[in-house]
Amino acid sequence: MRIIQATLILLMILSSCKHKEHKPESLPEMAVIANYNETFRPQFHFSPEEKWMNDPNGLVYNKGIYHLFYQYYPDDIVWGPMHWGHATSADLVHWTHKPIALFPDKNGLIFSGSAVVDKNNTSGFGSLENPPLVAIFTYHDMAKEKEGTDDFQTQGIAYSLDNGDTWTKYEGNPVIRNPGFKDFRDPKVFWNDIANQWTMLLVAGDHLQIWDSKNLREWKKVSEFGKSQGAHGGVWECPDMFRLRVEGSDETKWVLLISINPGAPNGGSGTQYFLGDFDGKTFTSEQNQARWVDWGTDNYAGVTYNNVPSGDRIFIGWMSNWAYARDTPTEKWRSAMTIPRKLSLRKIGDTIDLINYPIQPFDDQLVEEIEKNIVLAPNAKENIVYNTFNQTEVRFLTSSKDFRLHFKNALGEALILSMDATKDVFILDRSKSGKTDFQQDFGASQQMPIPYLSDEKFEVRILMDWSSIEVFINRGQYVMTSLIFPNEPYNALEIENRSQSPQEFTDFTVSNVNRIW
Repeated sequence: MRIIQATLILLMILSSCKHKEHKPESLPEMAVIANYNETFRPQFHFSPEEKWMNDPNGLVYNKGIYHLFYQYYPDDIVWGPMHWGHATSADLVHWTHKPIALFPDKNGLIFSGSAVVDKNNTSGFGSLENPPLVAIFTYHDMAKEKEGTDDFQTQGIAYSLDNGDTWTKYEGNPVIRNPGFKDFRDPKVFWNDIANQWTMLLVAGDHLQIWDSKNLREWKKVSEFGKSQGAHGGVWECPDMFRLRVEGSDETKWVLLISINPGAPNGGSGTQYFLGDFDGKTFTSEQNQARWVDWGTDNYAGVTYNNVPSGDRIFIGWMSNWAYARDTPTEKWRSAMTIPRKLSLRKIGDTIDLINYPIQPFDDQLVEEIEKNIVLAPNAKENIVYNTFNQTEVRFLTSSKDFRLHFKNALGEALILSMDATKDVFILDRSKSGKTDFQQDFGASQQMPIPYLSDEKFEVRILMDWSSIEVFINRGQYVMTSLIFPNEPYNALEIENRSQSPQEFTDFTVSNVNRIW
């Protein structure tokens, strides 16, 4: 799905040559946007100032700054010759746009990858006093692809000695050549404490490869994983791997993230995870069936930050789906990122689940506007009117597994969230949510199984921006992320008790979310 017809792309490359003639340091830094008020523009999610964006890349913390690089095409709002866009943040909430970091070159376009702080200067690109940032990325050679070969994706590196402001490509690129895989990409690199060297994760079509290096320049493949495990409805992409402690215990597990397109549970793109063990060279897991980070249609290619001081594992995903990413009804820009989320492991019954939940600094953006306790008789409803729910957090506690939340506006548009106890499912229905006709399946209902949801009170937390909704149930045990495009903001919320007994919705709050721009 990433690759458009080769002839069209070659024309795009020629038209983008003006970008390659300018070094990144010659470009002025883009100012923080004063308005950011275009129709559907996210108010508290990261989006580029203009043009096309997809996968988050190079997530790394260094010297007080969180770096967000991303797949970027600066000439159009549809996918084209890929660059690395760049933004920075001190808190993962407010962002500063930076000049383009990496441009296409003779080796190809700049596809997805990662970045590390080479603290011991193993690469030799910097010094112990000024360790380099090193970016590791996939080159995509369109000319080779047009020739019909299978070796058009290789791996390259670049380094920065000024904390990401300017970058120098390694003269020995590519550092890993293609052994003959059509899809051979998305390197995630991390320092391997077990083997005391660098580890690279690469996806090769339908499986994962693991590579080792002492210096980030010379690499050796050491193992593979996944040819017969997990979901295989599409190409594997954007791997990530890290160790987490299970909440409330001393037990640890290694977590492997693999995005797949198509083949997600609600269609199109999605991200699965595996729990297992890693001995420094080989990842093993007893898990055969796919488990999903997020059951919604619009959280893809997510990866985590390297070098976070707290040791937390912080995740950001691309808030879209390749089934319709090029067709969404925005005009100046296209795509946004999810709210940054902290990942953790929680034991629920006999199963260990991957939990993802908004990072704590995001709470500082909330201004509580409504607070109440709601008790509803069987089949009763309560209506809450608010000026706009499309820049809010809605949060409450309940033990009910039979309720419906009906967000609506004066145009008769509606976004419906339902929990069904008889089927143990949570349903997100955007079929009448606003603009849906730009793609035939966009309005289809999304379902998430919730078989292990607590019988005690659990939290439902909803973040709704102008064109997205993120739902976190039981503090991230079950998660759905979805794009929405209402023609005017939802200004009413109907809460319905669909069970045959009275139900409570306590600590029900509606908070405005301050815009981040």
